[in-house]
Amino acid sequence: MQLAAASGLMGLFFVVVAAGLLALLAGGFWMNSRIKYREPPRPRPEEQPHLPPDGAVHEIRENREPDEIPHIPKGGRPLTPYELTNMHTRPSASKDRPRWSKGSSGSFGGGGLGAH
Repeated sequence: MQLAAASGLMGLFFVVVAAGLLALLAGGFWMNSRIKYREPPRPRPEEQPHLPPDGAVHEIRENREPDEIPHIPKGGRPLTPYELTNMHTRPSASKDRPRWSKGSSGSFGGGGLGAH
C-alpha cells in the first residue's frame, strides 16, 4: 500500500521532466532560428530562372548504342575494368526501339505477362 500511495517526490519528478522537455523544445526553436539566420536570402523574382529566348527546350528522342569494347589479340592478356575507359555512346542509325521480347519491357517486375 505504501508503494501505491501518491508521494510529493513523484509529482516533483514529473514537473522536472516536463520542464526539461520544454527547455529542449525551446532550445530546438532557438537553434533553428540561428541556422535560418545564416542562410542566404530567398531569390527575388528577377533572380529566378527564365526561359531561353528561343522558347522552351523540347525533348529529343534517339536511340543510342555503346562504343565497342576493344578486342584482345590472341595470346594477349585480358583488360581489367580499370584499363577500360568510360564507355561512351553514339547515336544509332536504327530508329526502332530495342525490345527484349514481344510484350515485355525486359526488366524484372516490368508488369508484363512474361514470355509465354
